[in-house]
Amino acid sequence: MKPINTEENYRSTIEQDQPVIIKFHADWCPDCRRMDMFIDDIMADYNQYQWFDINRDELPSIAEEQQVMGIPSLLVFKNGEKLAHLHSANAKTPEQVREFLSSL
Repeated sequence: MKPINTEENYRSTIEQDQPVIIKFHADWCPDCRRMDMFIDDIMADYNQYQWFDINRDELPSIAEEQQVMGIPSLLVFKNGEKLAHLHSANAKTPEQVREFLSSL
């Protein structure tokens, strides 16, 4: 997963022609650590996407703009448009994440 550390990098990432997935997380978040334990296998299975992550505490304006109220959250973008948003309440297990991705 490639980190996004600047707003400029975020804007260029979401403008891509191919769908990209961005995970919003925070260093202090226990649910984010739990997701980190299983996300690598999911990324391998869904390798048609480029995967990125944003520390919401480093770029809070982007989290606010995208209505990321809970973490971890997965957002899918293509051509600058948000296509899907997996909210934190539904992102606690590998099965929930896989179900979300299979619906794309």
